[in-house]
Amino acid sequence: MIDESIFFSSDVVSGNVPLKVGQKVNVVVEDDKPLYGFRAIKVDVVPHRLYGAVPSDSGTRVLIGCVTSISEDTIYISNSIYFSIDIFSEDFVPYKGDLLEVEYSTEPGISNIKATSVKPTRCIHAEEVCITSVHGRNGVIDYTIFFTLDSVKLPDGYIPQVYDIVNVVMVESIQFCYIWRAVSVTPAQKSSSGFQDDGGLGRPKKERRSQSI
Repeated sequence: MIDESIFFSSDVVSGNVPLKVGQKVNVVVEDDKPLYGFRAIKVDVVPHRLYGAVPSDSGTRVLIGCVTSISEDTIYISNSIYFSIDIFSEDFVPYKGDLLEVEYSTEPGISNIKATSVKPTRCIHAEEVCITSVHGRNGVIDYTIFFTLDSVKLPDGYIPQVYDIVNVVMVESIQFCYIWRAVSVTPAQKSSSGFQDDGGLGRPKKERRSQSI
Protein backbone atom coordinates (compact mmCIF):
# COMPACT_ATOMS: atom_id res chain seq x y z
CA MET A 1 0.00 0.00 0.00
CA ILE A 2 1.05 3.61 -0.67
CA ASP A 3 -0.13 6.33 1.73
CA GLU A 4 -2.56 3.75 3.14
CA SER A 5 -4.91 4.34 0.21
CA ILE A 6 -3.26 3.11 -3.01
CA PHE A 7 -2.85 -0.60 -3.73
CA PHE A 8 0.00 -1.80 -5.93
CA SER A 9 1.60 -5.08 -6.97
CA SER A 10 5.28 -5.74 -7.67
CA ASP A 11 4.72 -6.11 -11.43
CA VAL A 12 3.99 -2.35 -11.82
CA VAL A 13 7.25 -1.24 -10.18
CA SER A 14 9.65 0.10 -12.83
CA GLY A 15 12.84 -1.92 -13.13
CA ASN A 16 11.58 -4.53 -10.65
CA VAL A 17 13.27 -2.54 -7.88
CA PRO A 18 12.53 -4.00 -4.42
CA LEU A 19 10.73 -1.44 -2.26
CA LYS A 20 10.96 -0.78 1.45
CA VAL A 21 8.48 0.73 3.89
CA GLY A 22 9.01 4.49 4.07
CA GLN A 23 10.55 4.75 0.61
CA LYS A 24 9.36 7.64 -1.58
CA VAL A 25 7.88 6.82 -4.97
CA ASN A 26 6.17 8.44 -7.93
CA VAL A 27 2.90 6.72 -8.75
CA VAL A 28 0.30 6.76 -11.53
CA VAL A 29 -3.10 5.60 -10.27
CA GLU A 30 -6.53 4.71 -11.57
CA ASP A 31 -9.88 4.09 -9.90
CA ASP A 32 -10.42 0.50 -8.80
CA LYS A 33 -14.18 0.14 -8.41
CA PRO A 34 -14.11 -3.41 -6.97
CA LEU A 35 -11.81 -2.16 -4.19
CA TYR A 36 -13.54 1.24 -3.88
CA GLY A 37 -10.18 2.96 -3.98
CA PHE A 38 -7.11 3.56 -6.12
CA ARG A 39 -4.80 1.08 -7.81
CA ALA A 40 -1.31 1.96 -8.97
CA ILE A 41 -0.57 1.18 -12.62
CA LYS A 42 3.01 2.49 -12.48
CA VAL A 43 5.41 2.99 -9.57
CA ASP A 44 8.81 4.68 -9.91
CA VAL A 45 11.33 4.96 -7.10
CA VAL A 46 12.25 8.56 -6.19
CA PRO A 47 16.04 8.69 -5.84
CA HIS A 48 17.09 10.73 -2.80
CA ARG A 49 20.56 11.37 -4.17
CA LEU A 50 22.26 10.57 -7.43
CA TYR A 51 25.96 11.34 -7.42
CA GLY A 52 27.70 12.02 -10.71
CA ALA A 53 31.43 11.47 -11.09
CA VAL A 54 32.42 14.85 -12.49
CA PRO A 55 36.17 15.52 -12.76
CA SER A 56 36.71 18.56 -10.54
CA ASP A 57 39.11 19.53 -7.78
CA SER A 58 36.27 21.20 -5.91
CA GLY A 59 34.27 17.95 -5.71
CA THR A 60 31.31 18.82 -7.95
CA ARG A 61 28.39 16.42 -7.49
CA VAL A 62 24.74 16.06 -8.47
CA LEU A 63 21.79 15.14 -6.28
CA ILE A 64 18.06 14.87 -6.89
CA GLY A 65 15.76 16.09 -4.14
CA CYS A 66 12.17 17.10 -3.51
CA VAL A 67 11.29 20.65 -2.40
CA THR A 68 10.13 20.27 1.20
CA SER A 69 9.45 23.92 2.00
CA ILE A 70 9.90 27.48 0.78
CA SER A 71 10.68 30.30 3.19
CA GLU A 72 10.73 33.81 1.72
CA ASP A 73 13.46 33.57 -0.95
CA THR A 74 14.99 30.27 0.22
CA ILE A 75 14.22 26.82 -1.22
CA TYR A 76 14.70 23.78 1.05
CA ILE A 77 15.04 20.20 -0.16
CA SER A 78 16.07 18.99 3.32
CA ASN A 79 16.91 20.50 6.70
CA SER A 80 20.55 20.85 5.66
CA ILE A 81 20.32 21.54 1.92
CA TYR A 82 18.87 24.84 0.74
CA PHE A 83 19.60 27.63 -1.71
CA SER A 84 18.35 31.03 -2.84
CA ILE A 85 15.49 31.30 -5.31
CA ASP A 86 17.73 33.65 -7.31
CA ILE A 87 19.58 30.61 -8.70
CA PHE A 88 16.54 29.79 -10.88
CA SER A 89 15.69 31.43 -14.19
CA GLU A 90 12.70 33.78 -14.39
CA ASP A 91 10.76 31.13 -16.35
CA PHE A 92 10.60 28.69 -13.43
CA VAL A 93 9.21 29.29 -9.94
CA PRO A 94 9.72 26.21 -7.70
CA TYR A 95 6.84 24.88 -5.59
CA LYS A 96 6.63 22.43 -2.70
CA GLY A 97 6.82 18.88 -4.08
CA ASP A 98 8.88 19.70 -7.18
CA LEU A 99 11.75 17.32 -7.98
CA LEU A 100 14.98 19.21 -8.62
CA GLU A 101 18.39 18.27 -9.97
CA VAL A 102 21.03 20.13 -7.97
CA GLU A 103 24.65 20.46 -9.04
CA TYR A 104 26.79 21.49 -6.08
CA SER A 105 30.34 21.66 -4.84
CA THR A 106 31.98 21.11 -1.48
CA GLU A 107 35.09 22.73 -0.09
CA PRO A 108 37.64 20.72 1.91
CA GLY A 109 37.14 21.15 5.65
CA ILE A 110 33.75 22.85 5.21
CA SER A 111 30.49 20.97 5.82
CA ASN A 112 28.29 23.38 3.87
CA ILE A 113 27.60 22.82 0.18
CA LYS A 114 27.28 25.44 -2.54
CA ALA A 115 24.67 24.91 -5.26
CA THR A 116 26.00 25.98 -8.66
CA SER A 117 23.03 24.91 -10.79
CA VAL A 118 19.44 23.89 -10.00
CA LYS A 119 16.78 22.78 -12.49
CA PRO A 120 13.67 20.55 -12.67
CA THR A 121 14.42 16.86 -13.18
CA ARG A 122 12.10 16.78 -16.19
CA CYS A 123 10.21 19.42 -18.17
CA ILE A 124 7.50 18.45 -20.69
CA HIS A 125 5.46 20.48 -23.19
CA ALA A 126 1.93 19.26 -24.02
CA GLU A 127 -0.34 20.83 -26.63
CA GLU A 128 -4.14 21.00 -26.77
CA VAL A 129 -5.01 19.34 -23.48
CA CYS A 130 -8.23 19.97 -21.55
CA ILE A 131 -8.70 21.45 -18.08
CA THR A 132 -10.73 18.74 -16.34
CA SER A 133 -11.34 20.27 -12.91
CA VAL A 134 -10.94 23.51 -10.96
CA HIS A 135 -11.40 23.79 -7.19
CA GLY A 136 -10.64 27.19 -5.71
CA ARG A 137 -7.06 28.09 -6.62
CA ASN A 138 -6.11 24.55 -7.67
CA GLY A 139 -7.01 22.51 -10.71
CA VAL A 140 -6.19 19.50 -12.89
CA ILE A 141 -5.46 19.28 -16.61
CA ASP A 142 -6.11 16.13 -18.64
CA TYR A 143 -6.84 14.30 -15.35
CA THR A 144 -3.11 13.98 -14.71
CA ILE A 145 -1.48 17.43 -14.40
CA PHE A 146 -1.87 19.46 -11.20
CA PHE A 147 -1.78 23.26 -11.25
CA THR A 148 -2.21 26.00 -8.68
CA LEU A 149 -2.79 29.70 -9.27
CA ASP A 150 -0.23 30.32 -6.52
CA SER A 151 2.58 29.21 -8.83
CA VAL A 152 1.72 29.09 -12.53
CA LYS A 153 2.45 31.45 -15.41
CA LEU A 154 -0.70 32.66 -17.19
CA PRO A 155 -1.33 35.23 -19.94
CA ASP A 156 -2.58 38.59 -18.65
CA GLY A 157 -6.31 38.46 -17.92
CA TYR A 158 -6.67 34.71 -18.42
CA ILE A 159 -8.41 32.64 -15.70
CA PRO A 160 -8.37 28.84 -16.25
CA GLN A 161 -11.84 27.28 -16.56
CA VAL A 162 -13.06 23.69 -16.87
CA TYR A 163 -13.12 22.46 -20.50
CA ASP A 164 -10.61 25.10 -21.67
CA ILE A 165 -8.20 23.68 -24.26
CA VAL A 166 -4.70 24.77 -23.32
CA ASN A 167 -1.00 24.34 -23.99
CA VAL A 168 1.01 23.36 -20.93
CA VAL A 169 4.60 23.32 -19.75
CA MET A 170 4.90 20.92 -16.79
CA VAL A 171 7.61 19.71 -14.43
CA GLU A 172 7.97 16.51 -12.45
CA SER A 173 6.44 17.07 -9.01
CA ILE A 174 4.80 15.08 -6.21
CA GLN A 175 1.32 16.57 -5.75
CA PHE A 176 -1.27 14.35 -4.06
CA CYS A 177 -1.99 11.62 -6.66
CA TYR A 178 -0.25 13.51 -9.47
CA ILE A 179 3.38 13.44 -10.59
CA TRP A 180 3.27 16.52 -12.86
CA ARG A 181 2.72 20.21 -12.05
CA ALA A 182 1.94 22.83 -14.68
CA VAL A 183 4.30 25.81 -14.56
CA SER A 184 2.75 27.55 -17.58
CA VAL A 185 -0.79 27.38 -19.01
CA THR A 186 -1.80 29.17 -22.23
CA PRO A 187 -5.12 28.92 -24.10
CA ALA A 188 -4.69 27.01 -27.36
CA GLN A 189 -5.74 28.93 -30.47
CA LYS A 190 -6.11 27.97 -34.10
CA SER A 191 -4.83 30.10 -36.94
CA SER A 192 -6.42 30.26 -40.39
CA SER A 193 -3.67 27.99 -41.76
CA GLY A 194 -4.66 25.21 -39.40
CA PHE A 195 -1.56 25.45 -37.26
CA GLN A 196 -1.83 25.81 -33.51
CA ASP A 197 -0.57 29.00 -31.89
CA ASP A 198 0.93 27.82 -28.61
CA GLY A 199 1.43 31.28 -27.18
CA GLY A 200 5.19 31.23 -27.54
CA LEU A 201 5.74 27.98 -25.61
CA GLY A 202 7.19 26.25 -28.66
CA ARG A 203 7.03 25.98 -32.42
CA PRO A 204 3.51 25.71 -33.98
CA LYS A 205 2.34 22.14 -34.55
CA LYS A 206 -0.53 20.65 -36.49
CA GLU A 207 -0.92 17.69 -34.17
CA ARG A 208 -1.14 17.35 -30.41
CA ARG A 209 1.92 15.72 -28.94
CA SER A 210 4.08 15.71 -25.83
CA GLN A 211 7.79 16.38 -26.10
CA SER A 212 10.65 16.38 -23.61
CA ILE A 213 12.49 19.68 -23.41
